[in-house]
Amino acid sequence: MRRELPWRTGFPRDPYAVLVSEVMLQQTQVDRVVEAFRGFMNRFPSLEALAAAPEEDAVHAFSGLGYYRRARLLHASARAVVARGGWPRSARELAALPGFGPYTSAAVAAFAFAGGDPPVDGNVSRVTARLRALDLPMGSSALLAAGRELAASLHTESPTPEVWEALMELGATVCTPASPRCDACPLAASCAALAAGTPLAYPGPRPTRSREQQRWVAVWLQQQDGRVLLRRVDDGPLLAGLWLPPFAVLSEGADPTSAAQALAHEAGFAGTLSPVPAVRHGITHRDIRVLPFVATLSGHRVAEAMPGWSWQHPVAPALPTSSLLGKLAAACREARARGALDLEG
Repeated sequence: MRRELPWRTGFPRDPYAVLVSEVMLQQTQVDRVVEAFRGFMNRFPSLEALAAAPEEDAVHAFSGLGYYRRARLLHASARAVVARGGWPRSARELAALPGFGPYTSAAVAAFAFAGGDPPVDGNVSRVTARLRALDLPMGSSALLAAGRELAASLHTESPTPEVWEALMELGATVCTPASPRCDACPLAASCAALAAGTPLAYPGPRPTRSREQQRWVAVWLQQQDGRVLLRRVDDGPLLAGLWLPPFAVLSEGADPTSAAQALAHEAGFAGTLSPVPAVRHGITHRDIRVLPFVATLSGHRVAEAMPGWSWQHPVAPALPTSSLLGKLAAACREARARGALDLEG
């Protein structure tokens, strides 16, 4: 069954809407993207509106989706298209824009400009591997090439981008990773994996990548009205542009208490910090153990006007942030409920 999704309109489609949806769907489930897409399009209804906005606004609109580098690249691509005076129409030209990989370039070209390069995602790859019993790992160049070949052959028989979208939808709703509904598949009669009784054997697993283990320390300075001091992250490929409590990555053997005191001093606070239980967080091949240190302020001891710092309510900050903020807020609430935090006078 074809799912009704807000970015699925008639062909040709608005290239801007195609781009926004494809960027959001990278590493994020469809059900989470639907409302985020609607909110983003309401806030930035056109390519020109996004290009004219500050990058920080685009990042904020991605709150809750994670992988915020996507928002920065989306913003950069909007500015690049506006600067060149319009959209490139081929996948090859689109690939020169910021954030346009092979799949995104092919998808925008195919769905907006009737381009002839098949967009091949994980769903198409899985259908291809099972249909032809290809013992190839997910994400491999060989499997992607086989997916393009299959998609191109189907397009030759029925030259419309709907064929490519139907192939993606087949993988998303019928030929699923763990529980394929082979009895409902229109390609079942020609599926080599089904004939062998081994559809779950294909495709092969994606090569695993070891996850880096890190320790962070974070300082949670909170006013009595509930506002928390946040600092803008200015460097790093993953969190740049987001607002979080002051934090630092601990080197091996570093003392968390000393590091927390240094962060607090940088924020203009010299009072007592109380440790609370560690918080677990994950960011792109990193497993992070965050050690929070907390103080509840009875006075205004930290300057409001420091550049790059802001007092925000952690439940609904007015600035772009990470899900880590919510995890830290929950840990601090639990510690406060246990009476484990002192009021700094």
